[in-house]
Amino acid sequence: MHKPVKYAEKVLTMTAKGAWKLFDTVNQFRQNPGFIPQWSDKPLLKSWEKTKPPLGWPRTTDSLCPKCVQAARKQILDGEADYKILLDEKVGEIKAQIIERDGKILMVKDCPKHGHFEDVMAMDPAFFKHLEEVFPGRDIRAHNDEHLHNHGSSTITHGRGSVLTVDLTNRCNMMCDPCFMDANQVGFVHELSWEDVKQLLDNAVQIKPKRKMSVQFSGGEPTLSPYFLDAVRYARKVGYDSVQAATNGIEFAKSPEFCRQASEAGLRYAYLQFDGIGNEANSHRAVGNLFDVKMRAIENLHSAGVDIVPVITIINGINNEQVGHVIQFALDNPKKIPFLSFQPVSFTGRDEDITPERRAAQRYTLSHLAHDVKNQVGLGEPTRDWFPISFISTFSDWADLVHGPKEGWGHLSCGCHPNCGVGMAVMVDKETKEAVPVTAFLNGDQLAKDIARVNDAARGRFLSVAGMALALAKNYDPFMSPTHFKLIDLMRKFDKTFGATGKSYGKVSGETRLQDIQKRRSDRWNFLFIAGMWFQDLFNYDFRRTEQCIIPYATQEGEISFCAYNTGIGWRNIIEKMHMTATLTKWYEDHGRHEIFAGGKEVGLRSKEHSMKVNAEHAAFARQTDLDDLGIAKTAREEKIRARDGKMKQDAENARMAKLYREVVLKETQPDGFVSINSITPAAPVVKKQEEVGSFGD
Repeated sequence: MHKPVKYAEKVLTMTAKGAWKLFDTVNQFRQNPGFIPQWSDKPLLKSWEKTKPPLGWPRTTDSLCPKCVQAARKQILDGEADYKILLDEKVGEIKAQIIERDGKILMVKDCPKHGHFEDVMAMDPAFFKHLEEVFPGRDIRAHNDEHLHNHGSSTITHGRGSVLTVDLTNRCNMMCDPCFMDANQVGFVHELSWEDVKQLLDNAVQIKPKRKMSVQFSGGEPTLSPYFLDAVRYARKVGYDSVQAATNGIEFAKSPEFCRQASEAGLRYAYLQFDGIGNEANSHRAVGNLFDVKMRAIENLHSAGVDIVPVITIINGINNEQVGHVIQFALDNPKKIPFLSFQPVSFTGRDEDITPERRAAQRYTLSHLAHDVKNQVGLGEPTRDWFPISFISTFSDWADLVHGPKEGWGHLSCGCHPNCGVGMAVMVDKETKEAVPVTAFLNGDQLAKDIARVNDAARGRFLSVAGMALALAKNYDPFMSPTHFKLIDLMRKFDKTFGATGKSYGKVSGETRLQDIQKRRSDRWNFLFIAGMWFQDLFNYDFRRTEQCIIPYATQEGEISFCAYNTGIGWRNIIEKMHMTATLTKWYEDHGRHEIFAGGKEVGLRSKEHSMKVNAEHAAFARQTDLDDLGIAKTAREEKIRARDGKMKQDAENARMAKLYREVVLKETQPDGFVSINSITPAAPVVKKQEEVGSFGD
């Protein structure tokens, strides 16, 4: 039985549909031109002015040969070629086709030298098609950026991005598999000086369109940098309201005081590595009590006023069964978990030389994620409730319009390629924990079309806000919304997100203040966003995605697409070596060694107590063994061990057959005690100490 207010709201939505027709008809008459805001030298784009890359299938795009790239990168790193060839030549580039075959979307490509490569882009063509169909188009082209966006084919050309990533150090206190940067294994330290940090952040505000991006300090483990807290403060100082740390949480778990200091410095979010529920689900990271660490980190950070975003690297056969467990954890703890970021594995860094067998077994796509959420939690319909992250850019355009031409910063815009990232918004009642996908009671597709029409008219604040209110009301179904949810709650959520009316819901700018944080947290409704961000690797690389990257890396050589930096031609390897701080030996002499947690070592915690609700059955869930049952290696290290053992076995067999050939065919005899050099079985490789092979380990 619906509450009486639901029936009243139904009447209101029907009235809004009629009012919208009148409003829209009048609003389309003599539309205003798009104005040029302070944060851009180019006008706001109308919906029809936005360009799109080639979409649909079959289509052809520009990609890379995995083998050619590795060879070219090695030449640059060995000093045999100048890195500037990447600015003028299409190094390693080949054409690729996006096709449908056997009910899957594939990328297939052929290198004249290295042959055929193919990989799965989606296991559900309808889902893939839906994402591309609702893509609203690319953002304003980047400008005033020539000195920071100059990376040949890898150059970012559109928009300003949503997250500026700054790697403070390549040092880490873990030895994970997977690791896209191969932390602790490169033989040198690359760590930003304080002058570097300031310069990168100062550079970032020069590019136009000037967006209100988040700044994410990363690494390695960013909390190991001596400038971590200072960097957070400075990012706030230059104008970034959303300052984040991509962290494994160890330092935050060990010290509530460190959490308090980070919060006071201005840290707003901790993007917390989080692979599943329970220590078994995290055991592939080789830290004995890693889940306990996560719980203490969440407890300490939340108490200090920092919000937590669990970041889950999903690997098929390793932890894909944890998708539902993690979402249930968020639903059980809505007052502490406002966002989930799932990241399907990218086979780069330690996994760049992955075997085709393991790659096929472990590949996980955004379509896998949407279906796993539905199948494991019963939440959401893939083609109704999931949208490309770039879908929100229509609403960002509306916010830019409402805030007017004198605003100093453009609103946060997530204008990435539709194959890059997806999301589903879930409205969660913090009191009853009832959860409903937002697009189950709000027609998201039609709402975006309606708001695009409001944007195209380019009216002032009053009419634009009125248009949004009518569009929300006409697309809202009160009978499908959560029990205690009301239309006014929906209006407030949009206002809180986009700051349209000027009402304060708790400040996020300036210094972090606990009273503002508590005010924002007092909202009964948690707009839980379940995101999937799929970073590329050499097997599915698409330059059309790189061009409109929303997660640029700030480096000493400019701002580079996330995928071009960590995969692609491998700008990370090149830039970190160009600007290395010290060799490992020299670093050890000057600074000593930091502690590393690996091989099952446990992190020392003051307490394991926490206030989160954890499903006991999920916490006791056994480690996933799919790949064990198939006999497939789980990590790059396992593959190397198997390859070494296989070579030794083959060498031994070759030596035995050679000996038999000499004895049986050639009738050769050897005196007792004589050993033929050719028949010696190669010894196992000498395992050097970690300091000899360039590791940070003890």
